[in-house]
Amino acid sequence: MSVSTENFLKGIYQLKNDYGEKANSSNLAKRLYISRAAITDMARKLAEKEFIIYEKYREISLTDKGRKLALSVIRRHRLWETFLARVLNLTPYEIHQEAEMLEHQTSENLISKIDEFLGYPQFDPHGDPIPDPTGRLPKLNLMLLIHAKPGRYTVSRIQNLSPEIALFFKTNHILIKQIITVKPPNPTGKGVIIEIENSTLHIDDEIAKCIYVNELT
Repeated sequence: MSVSTENFLKGIYQLKNDYGEKANSSNLAKRLYISRAAITDMARKLAEKEFIIYEKYREISLTDKGRKLALSVIRRHRLWETFLARVLNLTPYEIHQEAEMLEHQTSENLISKIDEFLGYPQFDPHGDPIPDPTGRLPKLNLMLLIHAKPGRYTVSRIQNLSPEIALFFKTNHILIKQIITVKPPNPTGKGVIIEIENSTLHIDDEIAKCIYVNELT
């Protein structure tokens, strides 16, 4: 399967399931850094091969066949991220960039060996769920930080690993499994105020939309 096909199917899956956005031509073009015309051309070809359901001006959806392939690519990506973080101690941004390349060049046999070597992890270093060999995902019960009410939470998942945001997380010690306290909102109602390691931090709305948390009971 070509790299462009795998990225296209993975992009559709992640837009809807990871980012809560519509898998339309506009959003796919932004995510894959290609033109809307190229998206339309690829969509028609993949619809003919029964990987997706495509109708002009409508949201694109995956068939069972397309979903299976998308989850296979995501599984390889997230297992590579886990391996690179644990074994080579690369930064969050580095592991993401390397995994983007390795996910397309790895056999099922090798990825199974990596899975076994790592002890069959359910989540990658960013807190993203890792599909098992059948495509099943561990259950999640998370909320976005931007929707969290005052209280104590555990950081459970971090998305959008641009170099700038990755540096922000690292500098402010916002890590997976880190315990934070969400404070009452400020008078402007914008952003989220948290307490982390005895320091108070104001997080703007865009970054707060990249952080998933679990409430501590």
